[in-house]
Amino acid sequence: MKIIDISIPIYEGMPTYMDNPANQPIIKTNTHGYITDTNVQMNIHTGTHIDAPLHMIENGETIETINLSRLVRPCKVLDLTHVNNRITAADLQDLPIVKDDFLLLKTKNSFGETSSMEFIFLAEDGAQFLVDKGIDGVGIDTLGIERSQTGHPTHKALFSNDVLIVEGLNLKEVSEGEYTMICAPIKLQNTEAAPARVMLIEGNLTIG
Repeated sequence: MKIIDISIPIYEGMPTYMDNPANQPIIKTNTHGYITDTNVQMNIHTGTHIDAPLHMIENGETIETINLSRLVRPCKVLDLTHVNNRITAADLQDLPIVKDDFLLLKTKNSFGETSSMEFIFLAEDGAQFLVDKGIDGVGIDTLGIERSQTGHPTHKALFSNDVLIVEGLNLKEVSEGEYTMICAPIKLQNTEAAPARVMLIEGNLTIG
């Protein structure tokens, strides 16, 4: 069994969404004799994380309402490394996407071929295509699933149709195909997101 960690490490000076300095973690370590103690202060959208509907929907559901069975499950990695700028419905229409899929979108972002300001994202029509397909969730290898869209229509289309969003993945070492995903959010309550450790296991394993 091969386990692939597709999470982004947390450290001071790490990449943040649109280079926002407010999202930079502050890590302070103190050592007294043999005791070492570290405090971490960071935005919960820093690094690999799961968004809940409250992030973009007024009075939306919060992170603890997401059932873990939706995050420990089979998933599909789709190779979209040929796409430039944005992932559209046309880029997705010929791919093996079916109802209830959880999709991870692998792009040039995983290879450092895009900047923090011009990353490849899921366009509004691409999001609507996935909604129409009836998928359960989608993850992407950048710190935001959209940019340069007034009113955040990608987030809103997905959230309004109960599609989960995972951001901040690293899919560089992952080939297109089917895996078992273990996505474990920190057990926060009443928040619009939570940092997560996300791993893939090669092959489809039976859960439960």
